[in-house]
Amino acid sequence: MIYFSEICHRNVVTEDGIQVGRLEDFIFLVAENPLVTKFVIRNKVGQKLIIPIDYLKKINIDFTIEKDFLTSYLEENELYLVKNLLDKQIIDLKGDKIVRVNDVVLQEKDKIYIAGVDIGILGIIRRIRLWTDYIYKLIRFFNIKLTSNFLSWADIQPLELIRGQVKLKKKEEKLEKVRPEDLADYLERTNVLTARKFLKMLDTEKAAEVISNLNINYQTALFKHFKPENAARLINYIDPDEAVDVLLTLPLKKREEIIDFLNENIKKEILHLLVLSKNPIGQLITTEYLTVEPEDLVREVIDQIKKETVDFSSLDYVYVINKNKELVGVFSLHELLLQDLNMPVYKFMTQNVIVSHLTTPEEIVIKKMFKYKLYAIPVINDQKHIEGIITLDDVTYNLLKKFH
Repeated sequence: MIYFSEICHRNVVTEDGIQVGRLEDFIFLVAENPLVTKFVIRNKVGQKLIIPIDYLKKINIDFTIEKDFLTSYLEENELYLVKNLLDKQIIDLKGDKIVRVNDVVLQEKDKIYIAGVDIGILGIIRRIRLWTDYIYKLIRFFNIKLTSNFLSWADIQPLELIRGQVKLKKKEEKLEKVRPEDLADYLERTNVLTARKFLKMLDTEKAAEVISNLNINYQTALFKHFKPENAARLINYIDPDEAVDVLLTLPLKKREEIIDFLNENIKKEILHLLVLSKNPIGQLITTEYLTVEPEDLVREVIDQIKKETVDFSSLDYVYVINKNKELVGVFSLHELLLQDLNMPVYKFMTQNVIVSHLTTPEEIVIKKMFKYKLYAIPVINDQKHIEGIITLDDVTYNLLKKFH
């Protein structure tokens, strides 16, 4: 077996010793046995050349190719190894989780195939060329035992991120075990066409769970592309409160077409909630909330609370946002105080955040608060950015005003 990290950037020379460039990438055919069909080199003037693997003579210190080689191009059902697989997230069908590809394992028989991927720390170490020997010496000195964490091609599901095509092996029963929120996070990194192909591999109930965990902007885009009967089938499995949030973002005609296909019980509840949507919650939003980043330590969060919330009327939850300002987690003050002071936030935050949107009816917000026993709910926009929060005190006070 050959690790791609060990041959990447090697010189590519013709059989008569002329240097053509350096190896930059492989191109492989997406199939049950992913055959390497071409390789990509970068020549001295920075030009990228794609050369069919048939011109490869041998792999040793250099990559030796025939002197009369011809160039080619990327064809249908082909992907780049570096561009589409290395450092990308994949689904580990065997372990039912999302993992990152740190290296790619090649198998050379009569031809070159991708045998699998390395998701362990050794995959990263092999790629740090200048420091590899030094790191290995340190590992041996401290008697640390590291092994490659290898996943065979049969046990992974790579998602093509660039051209919007997903190639799924018949592993539906294994995909069913992966957490819906992980699959949702995975799909948000690609386009709607890819997501639709992916969701077709899941049963309706699982697909509905995954859709429930997507951000509202992505949900809307999906439902705009679904046929009304397919959209209705999924909505039958989604919590009506969440379904209304999605339906309210759709054009009226599309919304009505979907509602016509709903079963009678769900339709009745959805229509009732849509009537309530004339009372959105925008006027109840408060900006008295605190955000931190996933890598922040407990001690840093406590210091931030002391500095930034002095004038707050209350603080029940702390919200976690990533570098793109997207809401990715939440934790209560009680959960915070139970942690070690040097514990990073991402280790204990709740990732599946209950949210509302500017179009969410006030009555639905209240139902969510009681259902999930929450004192406050964040209001997010289409980009998952927090617009503010709604507290139980505010919605209760507003309801009381209506009765007087």
